[in-house]
Amino acid sequence: MQKRRLGQGGPMVGAVALGTMNFVGTYGETTPDDALRCMEACLEMGVDHLDTSNVYGMGRAEELLSRFLKIRRDRVVLASKCGITRNPEHPFDNSPDHMRQALEGSLRRLGVEHIDLYYLHRHEPGRPIEEVMQTLLRFRDEGKIGAIGLSEIAPGTLERALSAGPVAAVQSEYSLWTRQPELGILQGCARAGAALVAFSPVGRGVFGDTPPDPNAFGDRDLRQGMPRFAPENWPRNLARLTKFADYARDHGHSPAALAIAWVLSRGDHVIALPGSRSIAHMRQNADGAAISLTHAQLAEIETILPVGWAHGARYGEAMSRGPQTYC
Repeated sequence: MQKRRLGQGGPMVGAVALGTMNFVGTYGETTPDDALRCMEACLEMGVDHLDTSNVYGMGRAEELLSRFLKIRRDRVVLASKCGITRNPEHPFDNSPDHMRQALEGSLRRLGVEHIDLYYLHRHEPGRPIEEVMQTLLRFRDEGKIGAIGLSEIAPGTLERALSAGPVAAVQSEYSLWTRQPELGILQGCARAGAALVAFSPVGRGVFGDTPPDPNAFGDRDLRQGMPRFAPENWPRNLARLTKFADYARDHGHSPAALAIAWVLSRGDHVIALPGSRSIAHMRQNADGAAISLTHAQLAEIETILPVGWAHGARYGEAMSRGPQTYC
């Protein structure tokens, strides 16, 4: 596994990380033992950066991860997040008291005294990011967190945050399926020496060996409310995805590996963050870190999946409330 730096002066980590949201039923049921086996296999592949949040399964993902950290803490770069409340009337809270409570809860559930990278999961509208950075800097000075990360923010927010202190990583959805970070966050991170941690680099599973069937989504499947999977959009999207999958296999790669390789080709500061509970799927994801794409191949991929090709918005109305828009 190739290594990439997690922010200026940060640790070197695998170019492919592992997100744990899938371990708590976001895309279907799984078992704790399956999740633990997946994490162990990932570590052997060189996937040593594990990402979670206090709201994944309302803390259950962190509790599950604690079982793995008991025996593997020294080999893992650990990231978690705060700032989402799951309260429909007040979904985001970046107040010092709430963030303190969230951090202490995460430390307790994870069974650790220190989180290597701690993200603001969503920025609360109306609260200055400089104020939020001061809270995070206090946590860092206390030794409870290492580096500071921000998630789903606009380039202007990153610029203001950097005026208050260092930002090691920005987490944004980024893939051949969703390319908004190219409108400023990708470049802003490069200028700041921050890592762009690209979540959903295989597009909510659309770059898997078998594209998902929206008719088979369970009630708890996060994709239920995503317009790109709606009947009026999915057939058009599937036609393009099929062409990409054929192209990947013609070149000896799985669609997932090629999709990961494309994400990593966008800059040396980009880290791919797929979430999977399947060892087989994570092997394909990790394979993407070994693929070097030529200029000709990148141009061919662009012809198959040109920027803006996907039909439908990435999020429905409810999920669109948190990510900052900037275009």
